[in-house]
Amino acid sequence: MDLFDKLKTNLGPLGKHSELSEGYFMFPKLEGEIAPRMQFKGKEVLTWSLNNYLGLANHPEIREADAAAAAKWGAAYPMGARMMSGQTDLHEQLERELAEFVAKESAYLLNYGYQGIMSVIDALLDRKDVVVYDAECHACIIDALRMHLGKRYVFPHNDIENCEKQLQRATKLAEEQGGGILLITEGVFGMTGDQGKIAEIVALKKKYNFRLLVDDAHGFGTMGKTGAGTGEEQGVQKEIDLYFSTFAKSMASIGAFIAGDAPVIHYLKYNMRSQIFAKSLPMLLVEGALKRLELLRTRPELKDNLWKVVNALKSGLIAKGFSIGNSNSPVTPVVLNGTVGEAATLSKDLRETYNIFCSVVIYPVVPKGMIILRLIPTAVHTLEDVEETITAFEAIKNKLSSGYYKQTELAMSFGE
Repeated sequence: MDLFDKLKTNLGPLGKHSELSEGYFMFPKLEGEIAPRMQFKGKEVLTWSLNNYLGLANHPEIREADAAAAAKWGAAYPMGARMMSGQTDLHEQLERELAEFVAKESAYLLNYGYQGIMSVIDALLDRKDVVVYDAECHACIIDALRMHLGKRYVFPHNDIENCEKQLQRATKLAEEQGGGILLITEGVFGMTGDQGKIAEIVALKKKYNFRLLVDDAHGFGTMGKTGAGTGEEQGVQKEIDLYFSTFAKSMASIGAFIAGDAPVIHYLKYNMRSQIFAKSLPMLLVEGALKRLELLRTRPELKDNLWKVVNALKSGLIAKGFSIGNSNSPVTPVVLNGTVGEAATLSKDLRETYNIFCSVVIYPVVPKGMIILRLIPTAVHTLEDVEETITAFEAIKNKLSSGYYKQTELAMSFGE
């Protein structure tokens, strides 16, 4: 059989809907300035799908800093990987400031979040090492562990009792093999919005010998008194051995970092293949990140505005009888019951009738029969935006429960 034949006949669980979905539900094009209201298919929509938590994407000081950096450096400088010819004082300055902000000895810049954490995990582990991880860890972590040649044990999401059982299994195997244990969880789980139980996991260090890696992509800048993350929120930031975050959320940019004890970061610096063999992060992004970090540190009103919107949105949804699961972060999932076809129809209704654009999450990301409408509040949304959205959600909830969406041509075309 030709290798490509199977790709033409089986597009996968998401790809099988591409003919109906592409350009609308999947790969939609939001146009205009990054803001709560943007253009979709030629009309203005109120948008809840951008990870622009602090509203920095179009903050005037950020736009000015980005433009100045682009004019000064262009998009190319520095050329080459950092180990060869791409090292600069500003890269090192950003790493020092990031480490200080998240209460770690040292930090190392990464070009991308997804690629970066995969490479961190790859560099840390050998076949003798054992991994314990939360079942709902992000795809980048799962993909990294698929490449791990050693044993891994998974525990049900935030189930600390089961986590301890997996640590017991891991401890026995690690002792037999002469390896170590890495436990991986997230600060904020990006789909459900609940925090990882970091403090409870840290408490297990009194009984078991393991190191803790936390992916805090959604917690950095949004959680904790200073915005230093979910570890700060839970009072255990210093007990996190390796702290990871991307710039693609609160920082509204590209790039990422890993922070921890200086000897560990020094090791990663010399052993992370994704960084050794990749071009250095361009200076315009480095200078932009320095400015963004400055605003994170010095403008607490940005986070305060975010949480004002978050609290209004969540309390309003709950008051109207909506389920938002166990979310205790800005990520706000609205959980409904229905088929894939119903999900498509109600999502289209939200966009066309009520001018609300949000992400719809369906099987296989969530179990069959479940629909999640994921809302990402930002500091630049208004309370009026919240009211408009809750009113629209009430309307689509009533339509869904009445069976209105089930019999539409679009719903039936999905074959659900």
